[in-house]
Amino acid sequence: MKRHKNAKMGTRKKVQAFVRVKPTDDFAHDMIKYGDDNKSIDIHLKKDTRRGVVNNQQTDWSFKLDGVLHDATQDLVYETVAKDAVSQALDGYNGTIMCYGQTGAGKTYTMTGATENYKHRGILPRALQQVFRMIEERPTHAITVRVSYLEIYNENLFDLLSTLPYVGPSVSPMTIVENPQGVFIKGLSVHLTSQEEDAFSLLFEGETNRIIASHTMNKNSSRSHCIFTIYVEAHSRTLSDEKYITSKINLVDLAGSERLGKTGSEGRVLKEATYINKSLSFLEQAIIALGDQKRDHIPFRQCKLTHALKDSLGGNCNMVLVTNIYGEAAQLEETLSSLKFASRMKLVTTEPAINEKYDAERMVKNLEKELALLKQELAIHDSLSNRTLVNYDPMDEIQIAEINSQVRRYLEGTLDEIDIINLRQIQEVFNQFKVVLSQQEQEVEAALRRKYTLIDKNDFAAISAVQKAGLMDAEGHLVGEPDGQSFGLGVAPFSIKPGKKIKSKKTGKEQISTSARKEGASSPGSGKDLDVGPSVSKTQLIPSSKDGDIKDMLSRDRETSSIEPLPSDSPKEESRPIRPSTPPPKPVAFEDFKNERGSEINRIFKENKSILNERRKRASETTQRINAIKQEIDVTKEALNFQKSLREKQGQYENKGLMIIDEEEFLLILKLKDLKKQYRNEYQELRDLRAEIQYCQRLVDQCRNRLLMEFDIWYNESFVIPEEIQTALKIGSSIRPGMVPVSRIVSLGEDDQDRFSQLQQTVLPEGPDSISFYNAKVKTEQKVVFLPDAVGQGFDLEYGMTAILCYP
Repeated sequence: MKRHKNAKMGTRKKVQAFVRVKPTDDFAHDMIKYGDDNKSIDIHLKKDTRRGVVNNQQTDWSFKLDGVLHDATQDLVYETVAKDAVSQALDGYNGTIMCYGQTGAGKTYTMTGATENYKHRGILPRALQQVFRMIEERPTHAITVRVSYLEIYNENLFDLLSTLPYVGPSVSPMTIVENPQGVFIKGLSVHLTSQEEDAFSLLFEGETNRIIASHTMNKNSSRSHCIFTIYVEAHSRTLSDEKYITSKINLVDLAGSERLGKTGSEGRVLKEATYINKSLSFLEQAIIALGDQKRDHIPFRQCKLTHALKDSLGGNCNMVLVTNIYGEAAQLEETLSSLKFASRMKLVTTEPAINEKYDAERMVKNLEKELALLKQELAIHDSLSNRTLVNYDPMDEIQIAEINSQVRRYLEGTLDEIDIINLRQIQEVFNQFKVVLSQQEQEVEAALRRKYTLIDKNDFAAISAVQKAGLMDAEGHLVGEPDGQSFGLGVAPFSIKPGKKIKSKKTGKEQISTSARKEGASSPGSGKDLDVGPSVSKTQLIPSSKDGDIKDMLSRDRETSSIEPLPSDSPKEESRPIRPSTPPPKPVAFEDFKNERGSEINRIFKENKSILNERRKRASETTQRINAIKQEIDVTKEALNFQKSLREKQGQYENKGLMIIDEEEFLLILKLKDLKKQYRNEYQELRDLRAEIQYCQRLVDQCRNRLLMEFDIWYNESFVIPEEIQTALKIGSSIRPGMVPVSRIVSLGEDDQDRFSQLQQTVLPEGPDSISFYNAKVKTEQKVVFLPDAVGQGFDLEYGMTAILCYP
């Protein structure tokens, strides 16, 4: 179990509000002015002359904010807006960064950025990178990172990461739940990320699932509110520290507010815009209520957006707002509305505090350690006071029996006093007094039952039977009944039995054993010391094949996969098929070519590709075996060093100049020698496999180029070059008809590793830290399925390869 606590309560602070202006060629310089401190913005609106001479329309506004970002790069925006909030999150403070503004003003670009260029990434990927960089700088803490991605679309909650294969389908819809620790989404999947690349993969997976639409104001308009949450949990590696901190960072990308007259939305887009404007209106109402100190009730539950952000808006977190605006005169009304929202947000106050929790398991261990230390202190104190016989452990059955005997002798008068040793002994003395008293009561009752029949005074049926038998005296009392007692004494016929009898209690021996068992159950078991010794692994790996077999296999593969010169001349025309009026799409034609004229080279290409994949798989398995052997070598060396150090401590033995070692150390030496031999054999096999892979890769590339060239020639001969030109070229000409340059081919069947290597050569010199970003992007793009009628479409070659042809 865990105990929660918010410690180090900070002072209340205002929400930070920044404004970012979207770059435009038609900036309204005469209407929008920036202050010299770069923290204020003035708006001047021309009067509407159509309202008449008497016109009280307000024309000037001035807004004081925490910063105005004009023509700012993505780096500057992150350094100004988000860096401090993310940094404090690893110290236990919650953080929320929200982008708000008109549709098309650049909210998604500010929050997520563009994935095409590493420099254009937004706040969200930069925050993930900063979190993992800071984790590397804190080796004293074990920090775990988890992420989730929530979408609010038309007042419904959706998990953007539910498309992952290991996320099962949700049985019930997601709901917003509140508890004393805050607000959380029931049913939302939370994913553990151990490295930066995994976090980027989850981000790109969620981005592909977002709902967007196009209208006149924005070609890729977000139709939903999205909340990407980073959960951080930091445990100290010091075992004595039972506290740990948790925090979360909410990165909120709101959908843009829209004027339906400007966007021209219709149908589904119109319905989406209605829900977006409604939720943003409720968000503004909640902000106005939070800014009013006299308001007690805050309408958080009016919509899903404000309910999900309840603990972020004016709660226990660092809140930052980025308002995105247009700088054009035509959008001045929306700009003015966005700036008013930002000024209202600055009135909201939050109270950030460190989220501390207590690890119950560590607390128990620390308390046990403290209890042992206190017992040692008591033992030292008793030794100095000449109280060596004092024992603070729970009493066993023999000690309890001795105390019981002392109590009996004390009651009988044979013992004058009972020596007091410790508190536990005092409690047991009183307990034994109770046991002896109970036993005496039972003995008295048993003696009376042997001589008399006992009748309960409240048992009216038994009393009536006694009266009929003539055992009741003139005053209505039973014969021999003592005054004030609950039972009567007298002689009654054996046929008459009392209605109720007093239940017999446990005997003294049973009481003693029961008490002893209770004491024994409550006492902690004594832990046994465990012998710590070297753990030597018994597992040994056997090489999978010999060097001669590998060379024979390589020679056979070369014979199988070598490309024979194929006849390039067209076959004799016996019955030439009728040429269609319009050339078919190249993907369709390519499938026909692989099945007909290019079937042989396609077969060779597939065989070479399968051989290459098989070699790669074997190389991967060999690498794993080598790593396992290396780990076992390290374990064996450690055990051998332990045996040597143990021998040196116990004394070494020599016989005629030779060192005498025990059997265990000798077996470890033999095992280490055998493991090193296995390691050398496996490493040689890996080197041979790498040479085979390089050779097979060259064959696959040759087959790919030959297949493309033959297809291009066949396609031009069959569908592009007129028949009369082909006839003219065939007469005494060495130029083959249909030959075209293959330099226009972009790529065909490149492996993921090939594309990634090319990407590294061009990108890494500009951004050395971009390796995780682009690696995650490549994995995400592999899931894209090309539509059959798309322009510039791709077509399947084999094994998931894609060829993209540039049409002339």
